[in-house]
Amino acid sequence: MVWYNGFVQTQLEEVAENKVRLTVEVPRGDVEHAVEHAASDLATQVKIPGFRKGKVPMPVLVSRVGKERIFAEAVESHIGGWFWTAAAREGLRPVAQPEFDFELPTSDREGWSFTATVDVQPKPELPDWTTLEVPRPDPTVPDELIQAELDAVRASVAELVTVEDRPAQPGDTVVVDLLDSSGEGQRDYVVELGSGRLVEEIEQALVGMRAGESKSVEFELADDTSRSVEVVVNELRERVLPPLDDELARAATEFATLDELRAEVQARLGEQLEAEADGMFRAAAVDKLVEAARVEPKGPLVDARTRELLNGLVRSVERRGVDFDTYLALTGQPPEELVARLQAEASRSVAREIVLEALAERLGIEVADDEIRELVAEQAEAEGHDPGPIVEELFRHGGDRALREDLRMQKALDRLAADVKPIAPELAEARDAIWTPEQEKPTTETKLWTPGSKEPA
Repeated sequence: MVWYNGFVQTQLEEVAENKVRLTVEVPRGDVEHAVEHAASDLATQVKIPGFRKGKVPMPVLVSRVGKERIFAEAVESHIGGWFWTAAAREGLRPVAQPEFDFELPTSDREGWSFTATVDVQPKPELPDWTTLEVPRPDPTVPDELIQAELDAVRASVAELVTVEDRPAQPGDTVVVDLLDSSGEGQRDYVVELGSGRLVEEIEQALVGMRAGESKSVEFELADDTSRSVEVVVNELRERVLPPLDDELARAATEFATLDELRAEVQARLGEQLEAEADGMFRAAAVDKLVEAARVEPKGPLVDARTRELLNGLVRSVERRGVDFDTYLALTGQPPEELVARLQAEASRSVAREIVLEALAERLGIEVADDEIRELVAEQAEAEGHDPGPIVEELFRHGGDRALREDLRMQKALDRLAADVKPIAPELAEARDAIWTPEQEKPTTETKLWTPGSKEPA
């Protein structure tokens, strides 16, 4: 089978049970880039009299190290990326590192090919998914959640009233001076206690102070040094909430009565809870199919997905200005436990993809080009872009394939969610607690699955 993905041509063949050989044609531009990159790296390592490291001209470098070494370096540093890109486009899920077979390029002015033989994830034997029972909660909107929303409406039009007969407490708004030993600093600073805008030591000191009082507060800085500040409470204010009535509804919202406002809040929260319940149900349906099909992904694909999750977590933490080692210390998570948790999450993610892809193949689900064009056009227009060039570029470089697979799995998930039997969560828990002989049945033999495989729905 041959797929044309942009400028890359790949050919896939089955060589044994759950083992395939992938032939990849690397375009000239990619070969040229790899050789340039390899030459640049070697230029920083080789000492050549008269030239600084990294500034060695290509002809001089070739004469010193030889063209074969440059090409070998280019292949060694890039063949893994070329393989995994081609494997992803073919929908392969390797469970081991590939064995490469190739001859080194003789020129960087033409394309180059290699083959990779690799063990792949067996195709799961899907059960009759229409018999699967999946817990689905029936969401109801708690009264306290509705009340919290109504209180938020009251807070949006609350008045700040000066307080003179009691000390400050959390939720109050204070007007303070924060002065150093020389009397310089921030004057008439307005802050709500409990908002987290002040360091913890100052927040704690302000609670219990009255208007007109002052206090010296010492606190630690990020570099472990300490600093002292004089805190003076100039004014103390409390938030006075208006009554929860029709007048509030008219003043703070577009509704004429409190009953109308309450009904809108309940309906909106109900839609949110229903969407959350539906998402949980769909995820549970896939997990139930994974369990029934006994899919246990392993190998470099799960390892790569684990690294993606870990790198994403590190970036997220550091964007908030927190060192990752500090994050681990604050959360009390040993690194090995964090990695194990992310690996389990990665394995579950890959397993879900495997069964959905198999289900899509079993059902003969296809995605037409027009569906992709319509989706991309909608997204482009929503962002204010002309969809024509974007759609054309997508199809020209093979970007439609990944989107096509995503839409296929989405359709498969829609079908799965519609076919399984929803049951009450309490009933699901009770049944999970009961042992049945089926829980001990042996794993059935699986077959190779590739995107070209066909079997009746």
